[in-house]
Amino acid sequence: MNHRLLVTGGAGFIGSNFVHHWCRTYPNDQVVVLDALTYAGNRCNLAALEGRENFRFVQGNICDRAVIDQILQTENIDTIAHFAAESHVDRSILGPSAFVQTNVVGTFTLLEAFRQHWEVTLKPDYYRFLHVSTDEVYGSLGPNDPPFTETTSYAPNSPYSASKAGSDHLVRSYYHTYRLPAIITNCSNNYGPYQFPEKLIPLMCINALIGKQLPVYGDGKNVRDWLYVGDHCTALDRVIHFGIPGETYNIGGNNEVENITLVQMLCLLMDELAPSLLVRPTSDLITFVKDRPGHDRRYAINATKMKTHLGWSPSVTIQEGLRLTVEWYLHHRDWWEPLLSDEYQAYYQKIYS
Repeated sequence: MNHRLLVTGGAGFIGSNFVHHWCRTYPNDQVVVLDALTYAGNRCNLAALEGRENFRFVQGNICDRAVIDQILQTENIDTIAHFAAESHVDRSILGPSAFVQTNVVGTFTLLEAFRQHWEVTLKPDYYRFLHVSTDEVYGSLGPNDPPFTETTSYAPNSPYSASKAGSDHLVRSYYHTYRLPAIITNCSNNYGPYQFPEKLIPLMCINALIGKQLPVYGDGKNVRDWLYVGDHCTALDRVIHFGIPGETYNIGGNNEVENITLVQMLCLLMDELAPSLLVRPTSDLITFVKDRPGHDRRYAINATKMKTHLGWSPSVTIQEGLRLTVEWYLHHRDWWEPLLSDEYQAYYQKIYS
């Protein structure tokens, strides 16, 4: 059957990559993107899809119930892929209220609207509410702790991760209370095309290209599990088609790397691939800065459930994914240069000065 999807946050980083994946893989499905186009949402990410008969973009906020109801009814939506979120830890430290509003209140608004829509349409068993969340809800791991599983207790340590934990709990409650066909996924750190420059990998790529310092928090030994965004999209595809309502699935890249090692890998790729660097070797730009408050030491995902239940495993190694990502930022200056606005520069100074 053909699906009719509402993708919230579909002009953001992971959301836009997912929209491209879905439209390419299922060209006959109807896809509606709802995005507020805040600083991290960029309609240019979807330019190649504009004008397609089965693609529609709506600028709006997930907290606006009237907008959501209108989309669900007029488009006869059967699946929500919910990416919309405030997602940067540093920004949550500076201004946590936006994170509670978008991540908690926004998710609640979507759940209520979709529940009513599902009930009015007589609760079809193929309807799905996919809630895309983060491994940060599980807190921090010690160096020898086993990776997070779907049964790991929640222990969020930042306003961002706490707001995502709250939204996860709401989604879970709607399945258990109303039997709403909802599924939660918790992913590790994503990277790839269309990622806003404030995140680690695009920040390092862009700063290297413009000759700015490469700021590394603390001693640089914080560990993250890196997941190429294309692999994440194929995993979410499997979850929508074959995941069981009420279940949670952890999605990881099997690529645990210390931040400083990751930055050094990016520097070597820049030295190899960038023809006209202002500073070479790029590693000369690495600068250690004061650690951020509550900085989790290590994240790691055990994605065994995805492999054994849904037949998915990541296919892109960290070496392959970083090369693809560096090449993308090298060839898309027209995409990222406009993002380095005065507002972004002021934020950057607050964080790294």
